[in-house]
Amino acid sequence: MQLSHVNQQGEANMVDVSGKAVTTREAIAEGELHLSAEALAQVKNNSAAKGDVLAVARIAGIQGAKQCASLIPLCHPLALSKVDIEFTLDEQNNRIITRCRCKLNGQTGVEMEALTGVNVALLTLFDMCKAVDPAMIMTNVRVLHKQGGKSGQWSRDEG
Repeated sequence: MQLSHVNQQGEANMVDVSGKAVTTREAIAEGELHLSAEALAQVKNNSAAKGDVLAVARIAGIQGAKQCASLIPLCHPLALSKVDIEFTLDEQNNRIITRCRCKLNGQTGVEMEALTGVNVALLTLFDMCKAVDPAMIMTNVRVLHKQGGKSGQWSRDEG
């Protein structure tokens, strides 16, 4: 296996996907925001000073996924057909689990878009809650699943 974004001279290189088949491609990424019980309660009760934390973070995550190619230099600009952002409030562990699912019919995968969506959503959660808890921690960002293209389906084994 070789790095796909490095040419034979060792230079950064955008991959040529023009010869790849158009297939349905999907990726799911996840990350966590660990925060205080007080901050989590304000998110849950929609009582944060800045407003509806989850609604703002959801829109930000969608926008982030759509802007991936503007942020990551060698990513292809993609016409995403679907972006979902989901939040799970885990009160037992004082965390918000954030998932981003991206999907399209195209010639390249959407893992980077899903990862970007998760990270932008997490950053927005942080921004919306930092007045209550400046010690929050964003962690465990990873791709959980991807499918489509010649490599087929892959899922992270978290067992």
